[in-house]
Amino acid sequence: MNAAPSALTESATGSAPAAPSAGDGPRRIAERTKAFVQEHVFPVEREIIVSGRPMDDALRVRLQEEARQAGVFGPLSPVAYGGLGLDTRALAHVLEAAGASLIGPIAVNASAPDDGNIHLLAHLATAEQARRYLEPLARGEIRSSLAVSEPSPGAGSDLTMLRTAAEKAPGGWKINGVKHFVTGADGAAFSICMAATAGGGATIFLVDQDNPGLTVGRRMPTLDHSAPGGHCEVTFDDCFVPDDAVLGEVGKGFEQIQARLAPSRIMFSMSWLGVAVRAHEMAAARIVGREAFGAAVAAHGMAQAHVADNEIDITAARALVHSTAAVIDERGALSGAARHASAITKTFVSEAVWRVLDRVVQLYGGLGVCEDELVARFLVEARGFRIYEGPSEVLRWSIARRVLRAHR
Repeated sequence: MNAAPSALTESATGSAPAAPSAGDGPRRIAERTKAFVQEHVFPVEREIIVSGRPMDDALRVRLQEEARQAGVFGPLSPVAYGGLGLDTRALAHVLEAAGASLIGPIAVNASAPDDGNIHLLAHLATAEQARRYLEPLARGEIRSSLAVSEPSPGAGSDLTMLRTAAEKAPGGWKINGVKHFVTGADGAAFSICMAATAGGGATIFLVDQDNPGLTVGRRMPTLDHSAPGGHCEVTFDDCFVPDDAVLGEVGKGFEQIQARLAPSRIMFSMSWLGVAVRAHEMAAARIVGREAFGAAVAAHGMAQAHVADNEIDITAARALVHSTAAVIDERGALSGAARHASAITKTFVSEAVWRVLDRVVQLYGGLGVCEDELVARFLVEARGFRIYEGPSEVLRWSIARRVLRAHR
């Protein structure tokens, strides 16, 4: 395991972090998060998002320490681990505020894949696994990765195509296989790996990144590049892990991985909604102050139509996010209701965000496609949202199956 960075144990100023008061509600925390992102994240985002500097751990640690000082660190981390311990309904307010910047969720320790991995570990980890993996992850002392997707003909959206396999060995297991799109693998402290096991099932394993049987390959050159550690190729070659590296139950991985799906999909939606809201506001301010054909661009009907459609998409997306957050809190993340609602929300929000950002680029005109402007980068980075955590087509298929099941 990686050692905790010293910057996390003592603030730069020597003062204690600002703790949320008992009377702080989610809207108040969201206001503080918005102020934190504007003051600390906006000044550095252009260097990461536009200039192409990798989002390294030194910057992550610095931003997360500043988030601690502002009292907005760890909205989804348990209070016992230095977080805010918010429920999903409260997260809807806070992560929209953090999502105003593509690196805002990273700064408050609520970005993929760590967000979903925190949920999965909280659901499945033994006391010892929680001490070794969940606690330092929730505190922001380390990063994690999720090794599930594989190159063709391996598993993608269809996990039953899993080709990475784990065989029982004396005292543990040997894992063999190749993964790709392993977000955050470069520099992570551990990976959560899914592998096929005897009997047709799958098992989830906790694999320390310094395990000699695990090799992190190249960072894949994806459209999005703001995630710490990139999206990597990872090879497991006779990778031995002890019996206590099994997360959950042997052979139950397909069922147990569901514990992270609904939370991950809804938190993705919350954060990307924040990007859409900011871009919408940026475009509105721009067209009010720019003239063309004898009037402000904002006075032209077609520009107003784009603004109105953006407002409609944002309002509808926000309503779905808050509705699904309530379902998860009231029915549980593993309930059929939560899975159905999160699939609907992720599908709609990912496409609504894309529509909003596309219209914003159009309202910016020529500069909208120039990466001197943040909106161009927002659009490019957002394209993966319609694929990550379930492509829209697969989610539509699962939504339809649930609807039609009642009529068969």
